[in-house]
Amino acid sequence: MDAGVVEKAEETLQRLTEEIGRVVVGQHGLIEGLLVALLSGGHALVEGVPGLAKTTAVRTLAQVLGQGFGRIQFTPDLLPGDLIGTPVYVPDRRSFVVRRGPIFNSVLLADEINRAPAKVQSALLEAMEERQVSIGEESLSLPDPFFVMATQNPVELEGTYPLPEAQIDRFLLKLVVPYPAEEEEREIVRRDALPKPPVRAIADAESLRFLRRSAGEVHVAQPVMDYAVRLARATRDPAAVGARIGVRDARSTQSDVALGASPRASMYLVRAARARALLDGRRFATPHDVKRVAPDVLRHRVLLSYEAEADGIGPEAVVEAVLAAVETP
Repeated sequence: MDAGVVEKAEETLQRLTEEIGRVVVGQHGLIEGLLVALLSGGHALVEGVPGLAKTTAVRTLAQVLGQGFGRIQFTPDLLPGDLIGTPVYVPDRRSFVVRRGPIFNSVLLADEINRAPAKVQSALLEAMEERQVSIGEESLSLPDPFFVMATQNPVELEGTYPLPEAQIDRFLLKLVVPYPAEEEEREIVRRDALPKPPVRAIADAESLRFLRRSAGEVHVAQPVMDYAVRLARATRDPAAVGARIGVRDARSTQSDVALGASPRASMYLVRAARARALLDGRRFATPHDVKRVAPDVLRHRVLLSYEAEADGIGPEAVVEAVLAAVETP
């Protein structure tokens, strides 16, 4: 990749980040994670309690990208047609016309996806994978680019439909949003009384396609690819690499994992590492880039055994143990 391409991409990404920062206080991990998913051509699942600026962040992202933004609140009575659209009969034409749903936006916020029944979840996840939807007898392409940020509330579980493992695996990243630091929370309160600054469009669809192409051209050496594969494989059997989870020894961790990361995770680790390197203005990805994205790529792909859950072990502990055990090239 030419150095001028990297410089141009880095400058655009820096301007995007700065413009988002004029509206969203803190939450650097969330913003960087959204940009990594966007550059990688994937989608993000975000988990956090209400009031942490998740909606504000993704709406602002759509505005700075100059793209259409759609938001849909998932509820137990939602129907697939409410999301993708439905044919509507027009008497004057004596024919059906497709009324498009909110999914026909370049940036879509699927709020509390785990509150929708399985049919609605499947409709969204199929659209994410196929980049098209079928309404009646018509197959309609979704916008290019198309990016979904789905949210989950980790606190309220009543009336929810947890995503099956096969479906949650389609999200490139799962981002966990923490509470802001004390100084950031003071700044949030201070800004609340001020007029909201207008958000400028820094990029457009062509600029975003350029950024995605640039991320795909970031060089990844074979040892770095092999490292990503070893990490993904190690989540299936942490004991094989000598991983120690908490105070347990390697032998006792063998039964902790019921299901590890699929080969899709190996691909996503490399894609996300490329995007991470581009955000840092580099033409090549390093093992450190893989390590930085590994928790977000792997945490939702590790299914624990009942024994591990009873002992209070979480997927993050497994990923942390694997990162410590697998040798870095």
